[in-house]
Amino acid sequence: MQDFVYNPPIEPFLDILFEDTEIMVVNKPSGLLSVPGRLPEHQDSIIKRIWQKYPLAMASHRLDMDTSGIMVVGLNKEAISSLGKLFEKKEVTKRYLAVVNGKIDEHGQIDLPIRCDLDNRPLQIVDHLQGKKSLTIYDKCSEYEVAKNIDGTNTSIVKLTPVTGRSHQLRLHLASIGHPILGDRFYSDETIQAKAPRLCLHAYLLEFKHPKTQELLHFEVLPNFLKLL
Repeated sequence: MQDFVYNPPIEPFLDILFEDTEIMVVNKPSGLLSVPGRLPEHQDSIIKRIWQKYPLAMASHRLDMDTSGIMVVGLNKEAISSLGKLFEKKEVTKRYLAVVNGKIDEHGQIDLPIRCDLDNRPLQIVDHLQGKKSLTIYDKCSEYEVAKNIDGTNTSIVKLTPVTGRSHQLRLHLASIGHPILGDRFYSDETIQAKAPRLCLHAYLLEFKHPKTQELLHFEVLPNFLKLL
């Protein structure tokens, strides 16, 4: 982690799935921050790129830098406020796809409390005394296979539902039950990291009501580390 150099992908500059005067829905690539970091060299992000066209835009939720997938961004104060309330009330449906090491059970849930590892930020740890309640539901799926650049030996593809939304929740939860995500530089060893050129975690589904029209919007995008059978 100490040798990490931020080098976010440039193309496409923004992969826009939907855009109107209220919101923008984008497919964030792995390796790009959701919002600007504190350091000058960490400013490039989804939000900063959107600011070039919509200077009032603000993220209502975030994805880890290493995680790819669908994000919705409010473009004005009213939309930002409405989206924030949807996420706060848990009226947004989010689903993830991941490739994990080992043969995982067909179905299951991971109920382990999480807190920040104060001595090793930004890592998180399971702490049964001081951690916040965190719940993940997973289902093994068989309709996909890994891409050619992924070592799929002794792995499983899973759909993940984060009931809570803690930082690094999916990554830590899966590692904690012995099934770390391929390519995870935080919660797996070098062998598992080497199985993929990136973290194999992707927010593939997002569903919510449009903040102005109240139309139910549904988006799905398959990650580049998977393909349909």
